[in-house]
Amino acid sequence: MVRKGQWVQGFWGIQHIFGRRWPQAIRTAISWLALALLLPGCGGRGSAVSAQAPQACPSPTAIAAGFTGAMAHVRYLADDALEGREAGSPGGRCAAEYIAETFRHLGLEGPGPGGSFFQPFQARMGSFVGAGSALRIGQERFATGRDWLPFGFSAPGSVRAPLIYGGPGVSRPGTEEDVYARLDLTGKIVVVEASDPQGGAPGNLAGDPHFKATVAAGRGAAAVLILLPEGAPLPDPEAERRPPVRIPAAAVAGSVAARIREAAQAGGEGEVVAEVEPRMVELYNVAALLRGSDARWSDEVVVLGAHFDHLGLGGQGSLDPDRRAVHNGADDNASGTAALLEAARRLTEEGNRPARSILFLAFDGEEKGLWGSAHYVKNPLVPLEKTVAMINLDMVGRLRENTLTVYGTGTALEWPQVVEKINALQALPFQLSPIPDGFGPSDHSSFYGEGIPVLHLFTNTHSEYHRPEDDWHLIEAEGLERVTALVADLLLEMAGSADRPPQELTPVEAPAPPHGAPAGPAREAPATPGYGAYMGTIPDMTPQPFGVRITGVRENSPAEKAGLKAGDILVELGGMEIADLYAYTYALRSHKPGDEVTVVVLRNGERLTFKAVLGVRD
Repeated sequence: MVRKGQWVQGFWGIQHIFGRRWPQAIRTAISWLALALLLPGCGGRGSAVSAQAPQACPSPTAIAAGFTGAMAHVRYLADDALEGREAGSPGGRCAAEYIAETFRHLGLEGPGPGGSFFQPFQARMGSFVGAGSALRIGQERFATGRDWLPFGFSAPGSVRAPLIYGGPGVSRPGTEEDVYARLDLTGKIVVVEASDPQGGAPGNLAGDPHFKATVAAGRGAAAVLILLPEGAPLPDPEAERRPPVRIPAAAVAGSVAARIREAAQAGGEGEVVAEVEPRMVELYNVAALLRGSDARWSDEVVVLGAHFDHLGLGGQGSLDPDRRAVHNGADDNASGTAALLEAARRLTEEGNRPARSILFLAFDGEEKGLWGSAHYVKNPLVPLEKTVAMINLDMVGRLRENTLTVYGTGTALEWPQVVEKINALQALPFQLSPIPDGFGPSDHSSFYGEGIPVLHLFTNTHSEYHRPEDDWHLIEAEGLERVTALVADLLLEMAGSADRPPQELTPVEAPAPPHGAPAGPAREAPATPGYGAYMGTIPDMTPQPFGVRITGVRENSPAEKAGLKAGDILVELGGMEIADLYAYTYALRSHKPGDEVTVVVLRNGERLTFKAVLGVRD
């Protein structure tokens, strides 16, 4: 009896023998049929990416029927059934499975242990609250889950201490009402209001509970209780995505807030027991290797990367944060993932295989802070010293006015010439918009931070960015195919072939762009009052044990002028302790351009102090 797996291999063998002579539509149909049999939940075996029970994934044949090329991948990845591909979600795992199966059927190698296409890593995604959590004020005990609940960013711990009332829990420098700044919070349970005393002005953090808790921790508080307004729901600890603070932090329901407020104002005593356990989720980069054909260069790789995760059902990161809806992320970044997969297909079907190896990397957790690419450069599947260049694809599906933005053209002396040459060979060349800077809010930054020349292709942002409306029907299919063709040609130019040597690159430090120049997909907050202070550091986006590691500093920035360097770990700014990226953001937002601040860093284990004059974000 023929097993299902053998039957599927037969299909792929037929395509391998005859596929190049068949029309694209027929090859695509065979590919979808094989994928449908292999994906879990679609009638066949799957490549498990989790210790959990196999997740039933939707069928590619059912979703993408009638689509070919890159658009077929977009149609599947951006379908509602994948629920926005949030990192660590079932839909995200299905996306990873789909990418890996596509790589496998293209005949690519799995560069992971045992030939695996997956590079797993763990990340904290919220918290579990234990049954032993308790809140007592005086002799009164409050019900966990009804009257109060620890935040998902709370530290675990048990605290019995005096209460102190901190009003709004934020300082108001220069005003007589700035009582909070003069309170001694050391060793106390601080009780503050959840409300925003600034009325929700754009760019401020005065209503952010994580900000209030971070400030309280930095001032020596033992715990913080945040009083919610009447009718406001208690937080969902499992949905929390922000990093933990260093003290127990909890929300109190509005129905009991008055009693706790009165006790704090009267100088009473309380006890907070926060049983909080991190909810660790396994994420997956997906990698595949097209091995080079020339022994002189085959141990070197050119990386083509794109992230496949998005925002799930919205919330943090969404530009429509109060709307719970599937954020399909068709452009961000099903488009880049689709172009990566289609470029891989084109290169595997080329008769002239590349001389250098090409590594295809689909990153998870980019939307959380470049988690996947940062993990990769710290744990590379191919040594970084053998990585010649990295080309990144993020939002390449909405081509308008034939303009393609290319970041990183200043990261190697030869990039401008190479890009212009390959563009000129296209049937319809793009109007290129080159930007030298190799840093930006996407995965190429992780590689450039390691000194690797990068390019980042981008067709620009749009009004649907990070909103539920970023869906597959808005993708400009012809433009996406043209970007894919350009990328495939760039890879071949970099990798070389039997009749031409690989392109060599001379890495350089790219000059910083003018402050007004775009810095990648619009993921940086606008310059608003309270957010205009500019330091010029390029932070490592992955969580550190303590502090913020700097991967680079921009040319002529306050950070460079002060003497900060790549590799420094920021631990203090302007008297505020920098425990993590959030604390760094809060510290910057508490200052204005022109302020001179003390900056403390750890450099090779030594604690160094600098003075910096903050600049302005234009």
